[in-house]
Parts: sequence; C-alpha cells; structure tokens
Amino acid sequence: MYWTLELASYLADAPWPATKDELIDYAIRTGAPLEVVENLQDIEDEGEAYDSIIEIWPDYPSEEDYLWNEDEY
Repeated sequence: MYWTLELASYLADAPWPATKDELIDYAIRTGAPLEVVENLQDIEDEGEAYDSIIEIWPDYPSEEDYLWNEDEY
C-alpha cells in the first residue's frame, strides 16, 4: 500500500466519518484511480469508522503545513 498526495486527494471530500467499505464505495462512485481502491482494500478492517484521511495516511498535509498567512490575502 502506498499513498501519494494525488491519490489521497481523491478522498479529501469523502463523507467523513466513514468505514472502509463506505470509502471504497465512495472511491468507485467518484471515479478515483484503481490504486486508491486497492490501497483502501489493503487497510486492516477493524470495523470502525475513520474520521479523516489523516487516520488512513498520517502524512497527509493539513492547512497548518502551508506557510502562508490567510489574513494577508
């Protein structure tokens, strides 16, 4: 299983919280690449819902990772 920013971005607008099966269904319905579905299938299913993409891929950048000041724009 591998994630890239591009692959993870397909799940950024997913209906969180969501279970593994709901995320797979969402990825298929939205036309995400096959790699996204395969990565989701490789997750060990504990039957609990995920609250965000960060629980699936902890390295997903958050707004805090960007170094700009929104007040300036």
